[in-house]
Amino acid sequence: MTAASTLDEILVEAIEKEVGSRQLYLSLSQKMTQQSLREAFQELAQQELGHQNLLERYLRGELSEGALSHGQIVDYKIAERSDQPELSVDMNLPDVFLLAAHREKVAYDFYLSFARAHPEGKVRSLLENLAAQELEHKQRVEFLYTEVVFPQTDGG
Repeated sequence: MTAASTLDEILVEAIEKEVGSRQLYLSLSQKMTQQSLREAFQELAQQELGHQNLLERYLRGELSEGALSHGQIVDYKIAERSDQPELSVDMNLPDVFLLAAHREKVAYDFYLSFARAHPEGKVRSLLENLAAQELEHKQRVEFLYTEVVFPQTDGG
């Protein structure tokens, strides 16, 4: 995608990212042996599905107050964002959490930029809420990272 895209192109890309994140989290949940980690990834996957559904409603025109015109050009400077690390079969668990944190940061930045392009209203609030949820996801996977990298010992 070019740096300047139509709203529809951006929404389709955002939906694809939510689908990809959901698939990643479902896959990771199946690979976790610890129940709490399985549940954490399943919950993240469910939240990503909710984001996907909201974006699909926007794309279908079901959200209108404060929405942008579907043909409007929006520059989100996607090319300037850093590349996400690739998921590989030999990744260790800390790297998996770092990958997830990076994806959530990119999603947070995306929704925040998208919200700022909108006038005040329901759609802007919706996008700001999505950004906040992605930031919560980032914080959660970073916490899981610290639990794996710096486990508590019996001595404290």
